[in-house]
Amino acid sequence: MNKRMDRSRLNIGAYILQPYARTEKHIRDLSLCGVDFVVCMGNDRPALDLFEKYGVGAIVSGVVPGWWGGDGDNAGTLAEKNPIEKYLAAAEGFEDHPAVWGIDIGDEPSALDFPHYGKVFASVDKAFPNQFPYLNLYPNYASVAKNDAEQTVNQLGTATYAEHIEEYCKNVPADYICYDFYLYSINVEKAYDNLCVVADACRRTGRDMWIVLQVNSSDPNVWMSENMLRFQAYTAMAFGAQNIIWACYTAGWWHNQVLDGNGEKTQQYEKLKKVNAEISELGKTYMKFQRVSTHFVGFGEDHPHMSEVSQSPVEKLSTGTFIDLCEKDGAPLVVGQMKSRHSDGARALMICAADDPADVAPTLRRVTFRCDSASVSVWGGEGRICLERGCDGAYAFDLPSNGGAIVVAR
Repeated sequence: MNKRMDRSRLNIGAYILQPYARTEKHIRDLSLCGVDFVVCMGNDRPALDLFEKYGVGAIVSGVVPGWWGGDGDNAGTLAEKNPIEKYLAAAEGFEDHPAVWGIDIGDEPSALDFPHYGKVFASVDKAFPNQFPYLNLYPNYASVAKNDAEQTVNQLGTATYAEHIEEYCKNVPADYICYDFYLYSINVEKAYDNLCVVADACRRTGRDMWIVLQVNSSDPNVWMSENMLRFQAYTAMAFGAQNIIWACYTAGWWHNQVLDGNGEKTQQYEKLKKVNAEISELGKTYMKFQRVSTHFVGFGEDHPHMSEVSQSPVEKLSTGTFIDLCEKDGAPLVVGQMKSRHSDGARALMICAADDPADVAPTLRRVTFRCDSASVSVWGGEGRICLERGCDGAYAFDLPSNGGAIVVAR
């Protein structure tokens, strides 16, 4: 289902480009910020012409009937309100454009609507031969204001979040799972649990993982730091994420977007540009591999960030290829075990230094491990990282708090 999106590379998206930010300068700056595609883009032909000029794709909303699960009150009514005929009629009247990569078919539906969404997805995929259907799911904190069990089920349509994802995989013939998680509006432990559930479902069913992260803030007095962006992105990559999507570039929800209401850059622009550049650089090596499993190294059983995670942490990680990997002082690492997408036998570890997600006291961490492979290298957001080898044969390299790196053995 590649179509116009090149899914052999790690793609970076952003939510919402309002009309006040669709001049040529704005779209050139969007591209320079490292954004590959925009979600919830209008079917604005002059803007799409500029998207094509600057190599940006659009997932267009409003072409087919929209849907949002909201508080769950509309759960189970999709088939009645949006029959397949509406989607087919919309496709007949659609005028294609090279910048349109995807068609937005909805956001955060209940599992009660997944059977109909299976039909919608298949119909839209066939009716729009150059585009893929885009469907984003709830996070594991889906609820309404009172946040009780009954209302959570009302949104998800299942008794648990794992069942919600299982029903999606059972009913919707997508080759990806996309969900949003706004970590700095919730907490790290739920973020880890959500990553475990979705990443493992992706591995079981052969799907890619796409994730929507936050560059803006629910609190108007808080601005996401560079390191907060790094932590979100690199932990997601340790779980195998292949599309990283930021919310929000312009006004959509919450505060402190990348551009303000006048279309002017805020302090978030340069932060996002820098982090996107790092992700893209690291992605050149990262996308040669695929996730096998993810491990929590150095957390300890009583670490607060393990409170929602059923998987036990380890003091040191040994995979067969890599032995006794840890941070020398025992600081937490989130480590994705990966294998080559090709038949060359290469193995890799995608590592995030997860010691300071709140960016309170960042420091330089020292990662150590053993490996008997003939060739061992480490790559980060700025290219190759210096890898030292001691007289005892152990390897070591430095990684800043919230930083990401991929260790490759051939």
